[in-house]
This record gives sequence, structure tokens and C-alpha cells, in this order.
Amino acid sequence: MKLYEQLADEIEATVRRGVFAAGERIPSVRQASQQHGVSIKTVLRAYALLESRGIVDTRPQSGYFVREQARPRAARKPAAQTPAVAAEVDVSGLVLSTLRSIGSRDAMPLGSPYPDPSLFPWRKINQYANAIARRHASWNLIDDLPPGNPELIRQIARRYAENGVPVDPDEIVITVGATEAINLSLQAVAKPGDTVIVESPTYYAMLHAIERLGMRAIEVPTHPADGIDLDVLAQIVGRRKIAACMVMPNFQNPLGFQMPDERKRRLVELLAAHEIPVIENDVYQELYFGDTRPSTLKNFDTRGLVLHCASFSKSLTASYRIGWAMPGRYRAQVEKLKFLNTLTTPSVPQVAVADYLRQDGYDRHLRHVRKIYRQQARLMAAMVQRFFPDGTRTSSPQGGYVLWVELPPRVDSMRLYQAALARGITIGPGHMFSTRNDFRHFIRLNYSYPWTTAIEHALRTLGELAAQMA
Repeated sequence: MKLYEQLADEIEATVRRGVFAAGERIPSVRQASQQHGVSIKTVLRAYALLESRGIVDTRPQSGYFVREQARPRAARKPAAQTPAVAAEVDVSGLVLSTLRSIGSRDAMPLGSPYPDPSLFPWRKINQYANAIARRHASWNLIDDLPPGNPELIRQIARRYAENGVPVDPDEIVITVGATEAINLSLQAVAKPGDTVIVESPTYYAMLHAIERLGMRAIEVPTHPADGIDLDVLAQIVGRRKIAACMVMPNFQNPLGFQMPDERKRRLVELLAAHEIPVIENDVYQELYFGDTRPSTLKNFDTRGLVLHCASFSKSLTASYRIGWAMPGRYRAQVEKLKFLNTLTTPSVPQVAVADYLRQDGYDRHLRHVRKIYRQQARLMAAMVQRFFPDGTRTSSPQGGYVLWVELPPRVDSMRLYQAALARGITIGPGHMFSTRNDFRHFIRLNYSYPWTTAIEHALRTLGELAAQMA
């Protein structure tokens, strides 16, 4: 951990303990520098990190103050016993019907799993695609066979290297979005009837992959800040035969946490000790709210057991569905399965994305998107606390664009979903994120869309409906 991060954690802990009350000024930059024996630059970075976490606000010419409206308590679920029986997975019907309603053009898209497309540079990427099509009009542009377009692979590897993750380009296999990368990775390490560990709650695409391949799932309780419960995980892998583990350590959907580095390392080491491969879904890797891109499980993998999956669908363009897998020791199997499953990934989208990465301001685009998501995450959490009934809790997303909301226990999220839909509002009911009924009074909300009076009115309406049910 860097020095400024340690200082930020120490000050945040002081605030959490009530030493500094809401609205009170924390020590000035110069005072903190003297008190902690660090440079002014280190203090400034620590205070910027605290501001990004929503702990303090800056007041021009006055200093830094603890936020007047304290961040709401993190949504949590009751402590669960170690699951004893692997569960058959059957959530696809519910998810499909829910997504169809969410996709209605007339509905407020608070339940959408997709980011606001207006933030994407799709016109620029389409220009590249059109130019490529014109340039090769005189010959048949065949699709790239696996592993994919060499220039796109090089650009992906370069981005990882620039962010401290040295990657061998020969390990990368281009896929049709991260969903295909996840499915191919799971297919490479497990077979029908096998048992796979997932987080609880977990992103339903993980459950879809398990269901599609006829496998069984064991859900492990997952903390809204620290990630999957490593103690429970250790008990399970010590007792049962586990084929694989599937996790989202960065900005997990729906909880939004960033798993601490030490816990990432412990997770990789624990599974490696039992020779269990781990499939890492890192589709939100570029949408962080802090100062630096977070580490991945791949950073701690020394034995090739991490199958890293990601895509550009959440950060650059959803329409082209360009993803990739870095499957470690399973690379040959994944490439073969890619060929057998879908044969190729279309060439023009690959080349267009590669051209954009090489020639345009991807980092500038990402900085803009991160700033918007960070602001809207705080705003939506504050509005939920304002409009929803007492006892409502929210997650504290560290990246991504979804907010996890825990409602009072009497509120059934499916009933709320139906009542909201009748009023032209969509939400993501908690039932979609588990094979069990643990999250019946939870919902997921999307804050990627520009804040408008219509969205504020929709949240107020949701709060009134929830209050009636509570």
C-alpha cells in the first residue's frame, strides 16, 4: 500500500470512529504533514483520495471538512452458514423476462445492466469501421481466426503493461464480449455435473454460464467491501471437490466493491493450494473512482490458474462486443473452444477498436466517464437515503455504475419490480443475483444515465412504493 493510501485509511478510520463529526474541519494540509511526518504532496493525494471516497469535501480557502451528510451504511446480508449442498442453477428465465422489460424504450432504465451509450465515442469508432470497410472493398475481408486480430491483441497487452500488469500477448484470445470469454473459460476447466463456487450475491452472467453447461453452484457469502468470505471458502475447498471458482474482485456487480490487494493475493494462494482455477470477471476494470487502476487476480498468479476475462463493452462500445480472455495454462483449450463454439470474432470491429486505441484519446474518454459515474453514484445513494423508507441501506461503489440497495425486510423486490414497471420504471430485483432467496428485499439500480428531474421523480416514486410495502 502506498504512503498516501495508508494516510487516507488512517484518517478515514478516525472519521468513522467519530473523532471528527460531520461538518467539522480536519487538520490542514500543513498540519497533517507535520503530524504524520510526510510530505505535503502525500497529504494532498491522501485528501484527494478521501474526497473521492466521499469522506470529506473541499471548501475553497477554508480547507477539508467531513461531509455533512455521512455516507450511508453499506448494504449487507445476514451472516450465512457454510453452504452444504451445491444448487442447481435456473435463473435464466427470470433474467430474460426482466431484461426484456428493462429494454422497453418507454421505461426509466434504472434496472438496466448496460451503461448509458451516450457516453461512448461510438461515432468515432463507426468512422474507423466505415473507413476499414471502404479500404478493403476490393477484396473479401474474412474474419480473424482465433486468437484474433494481432494489432488489437497488441493494444490490449500494451494497456495492461502501462498499468503494471505485464502480459504476454500470446496469451490473449479475442472473444465476442466478456460473456463468451467467461463461458469458454468455464468450459475449459469444468464439465457438466461439476461444482463451481460463486460469490453471493453474484452477477447473473456467471450463473448463466453454470446453468448453460449443466453444472452446480455453491454460493459463498460476499462482504460489500472486502469481497468473498475467504474463511468460508477455505472450509468448502477443504471438504468438497470444486472444479472452479468465479469472482469479480473489482467493482463487483451488484455490490461495487474493490477487493483489497491482500485479500486478492490470499484468494489466489488459497485456490492454488488446492489446484482450483479461478475465473476472474474484470469487465469494469477501467471504471475505477480512485487515483489508480486496481490490481487484478492476474497480478498474483504464479501458476497460470487465473483465467482473466474482460471487454470494452462497459467502457468504450457495447455494440461491437469485443472481449478477451487471458486463460493462463488453459490458453490452448480456450482457443480451441473459441474455434469450435463461434469460429471467429468479426474483423472490422476488432480493427476499428484497435485503431481507436492507437490513435484517439481513450484515457481522456475514461477520465470523463469516471468523473461522471463517481458524481452520480454519490447523488443516487443520497437520493435513495432521502426518498426510501427507514432501514434502507446502500452499497458504496468504488467503481462501475450500479448501486446495490437493501430495503426493509418486508419489501419483496419482485413485487416492487412489478409495481414500478406499471409506472414505467425498471429496477433489477435481487432474485436475479442468487440461486436462493437470500436477496428478496434487495434491488440493483443503474446510475450511469444523466441525472434529470425524471430520474429523481422515478426514485421518489420507488421510495413511496417501497414505503407502502414496508
